[in-house]
Amino acid sequence: MDYQEAIEWIHNRHKFGIKPGLQRMEWLMDHLGNPEQRLHAIHVAGTNGKGSTISFIRNILQAHGYQVGTFTSPYVVTFNERISINGEPLADEEWSKLVEKIKPLAEELENSPLGGPTEFEIITALAILYFAEHPMDFVLMETGLGGRLDSTNVISPILSIITSIGKDHTALLGDTFEEIASEKAGIIKPSVPAITGVEKIDALEVIKKKAISQDAALDSLGEQFQIIAENTTQNGELFTFKNQFVQWDKLLIHMKGRHQMKNAALAIQAVTRCLDYVREEKVREGIITTSWVGRFEQVFDQPTIILDGAHNEEGIQAMTQTVRDHYQDREKHLLFAALHDKPLDKMIPLFTGTFDTVTFTTFEFPRASDAEELYNLSHHHNKSKTDDWKIFIENRMKTLSNEDVLVISGSLYFISEVRKFFENIG
Repeated sequence: MDYQEAIEWIHNRHKFGIKPGLQRMEWLMDHLGNPEQRLHAIHVAGTNGKGSTISFIRNILQAHGYQVGTFTSPYVVTFNERISINGEPLADEEWSKLVEKIKPLAEELENSPLGGPTEFEIITALAILYFAEHPMDFVLMETGLGGRLDSTNVISPILSIITSIGKDHTALLGDTFEEIASEKAGIIKPSVPAITGVEKIDALEVIKKKAISQDAALDSLGEQFQIIAENTTQNGELFTFKNQFVQWDKLLIHMKGRHQMKNAALAIQAVTRCLDYVREEKVREGIITTSWVGRFEQVFDQPTIILDGAHNEEGIQAMTQTVRDHYQDREKHLLFAALHDKPLDKMIPLFTGTFDTVTFTTFEFPRASDAEELYNLSHHHNKSKTDDWKIFIENRMKTLSNEDVLVISGSLYFISEVRKFFENIG
């Protein structure tokens, strides 16, 4: 089986849909010899901030000299990046080898009462198998959906992290912050320490109760560790990190946004939990070199063009706040595309007051919203719509001044397509 055949086989699992539950994963792990028990893993859940937090952790650990594997989703540039070693996506031939090992088991499982494993279950199993066979000092595992019933929740981590709680995937996770927090808190294991950046009081109470019930020590942002924002600079954010052991002033991250300071703080606290000795200069080195594709990523200079995968209410709130913080005195324009199963009626009004113009578009994806649907939900005074985002970007780049800012935002699937477009014109 070559790489293309392997990836096509994985994607074909999409027909099995989303099936929350751990029975199929437990069956796969059992038949693979329980590789999930051999990982030195940090488990990360949350509505937003998972990928950025993982990236901060990885860079800090690598600065200290450790080998770090990551499992993240969805991918933005290449499918291979879902499994990475020290930030480098898994090679094509490794994917082929892994699929050859798991394909017979998946077919056997298909014919059992449990039914066939989903695409995400297969990818999760492949990641666990790879890292068990190629041991890393640390493996960072990102949940796909929720936590309690997420396929990654078969692992036995050394640390659990819940970044944030917001209303996303409510059909599966619940309609309230408390219900969603309960699902995310399902990754907290008995006597395994946990860290959270959740600030919503009701959601935080759910997480605290879960930690108490599991006898798991919980570090909460604002309690066991704090950040003090110092300054927003042209190059990023400057802040102080403090916990019971250290206080590090004037920490700089190049990832823009107040929310990224929180993600960096979660990462620093995680590393202090995992390492016996943390070197301040390595923390500074790790966080300043951290970036995360598609998260307020500047892809063009004049005019300034930024890609940001803000695909839910909390993500849009963070994105618009960052735009106001960093580009207050400049003309700001938005191109936006989203999936139709998102709370669009709550998301789209958030653009008002930040952008001078808003343009809605669509893209080739089964669940993509029509440009007209998004347009009709907006009350922005200067709105427009287009069905061809590529032509829009090409024309906009010719008409914007060098001082103008164009933010392209929405679904990460959309951002992935736009990023490829900029790579081709660059």
